[in-house]
Amino acid sequence: MQRKWALRLGLLTAVLGVICASCGMAPQPGSEKPAEAVGEIEEGLREAMWYRKLGDGRVQCRLCFRGCIIPEGQRGFCRVRENRGGRLYTLTYGRPCGLQIDPIELEPMYHMVPGHRNLCVFTPSCNFRCLHCQNWHISQRGPEELVTRRISPQEVVEETIQRGCRSISHSINEPIVFYEYMLEIAKEAKKRGLLTLFHTNGSLNPEPLRELLQYMDGVTVDLKGFTEEFYRQESSAELWPVLRTLKIIREEGVHLEIVNLVIPTLNDDPEDIRRMCEWIVENLGPDVPLHFTRFFPQYKMTHLPPTPIQTLERAREIALEAGLRYVYIGNVPGHAANSTYCPKCGRRLIHRVHYVVMENKVVDGKCPFCGHEIPGIWDESVNHE
Repeated sequence: MQRKWALRLGLLTAVLGVICASCGMAPQPGSEKPAEAVGEIEEGLREAMWYRKLGDGRVQCRLCFRGCIIPEGQRGFCRVRENRGGRLYTLTYGRPCGLQIDPIELEPMYHMVPGHRNLCVFTPSCNFRCLHCQNWHISQRGPEELVTRRISPQEVVEETIQRGCRSISHSINEPIVFYEYMLEIAKEAKKRGLLTLFHTNGSLNPEPLRELLQYMDGVTVDLKGFTEEFYRQESSAELWPVLRTLKIIREEGVHLEIVNLVIPTLNDDPEDIRRMCEWIVENLGPDVPLHFTRFFPQYKMTHLPPTPIQTLERAREIALEAGLRYVYIGNVPGHAANSTYCPKCGRRLIHRVHYVVMENKVVDGKCPFCGHEIPGIWDESVNHE
């Protein structure tokens, strides 16, 4: 995930480094009921949801598309779900390696009460192996390799309110690897009237996804490219689960925004971008905000140059031609396409400079000039139970 220049809040990550992991693709998962949580066994250790026992001490994780079959004493592809005694445990429950206050625009989430402060929760590791990952020193490390601190879901919510934040997000690393923790935080947050969201690679299975969406106001999904080849070579992953996730989020009526990091020579083919945009319009509708984000050399892709701004501008033109109405250019401070415009009258409604909202003219979710309804969450009131 692409996240820049964030302010760390008390819980700090430790030394830089990277663990190179090599795992094959596991059998694909199917429908399965979640296991009942049995409480904490030790700090950070809790029985996982969404797995099944296979016999001979093995278990199969049913959380994401990989469906990892895990022998006794071993871990899944994500490094943080371990088979102990024939039961699957998550190793990071209540043990984040960071809490961080950001503007909501950093997610990016542009159509959810613009300009408010958001508290982001993150833990070690990920279930992808993206060669371009900006947060590789967090996402590509196991739970033993980063400093963490004990903080319960209730304490996270209290911290959010005390710090004057209006929402809680789960991001920076892939949040589905701490699914149980994220779910409990979201439940507590909704009790206190906070907005909830997560930024994901979109690889969650349908059943756990639908359960989680009951407690989420918004989701930002990384649609990293639009070919299976790109996903397999650059992320050791698959495209089809992401497309499935996008459809489910739309079906559940949760606010959705999509991010496409445009990487030179790898996923910047105009025809692939056109196919992606046409798929979004056909399957998700024309009002889903789409963010084309500028790539900068990171991790194992330092040999590539930053994305030319002209490439991003051409991608935006293609998206608008395909029928998308809210198309943004990110990681280019001061660019006009960082702001929100009314698709009917063309007037600028939200003026942004990078992640800072300079002016917001949206009134009651509508354009004040022509009355066109703008999709999103615009109500600034927070209702406490």
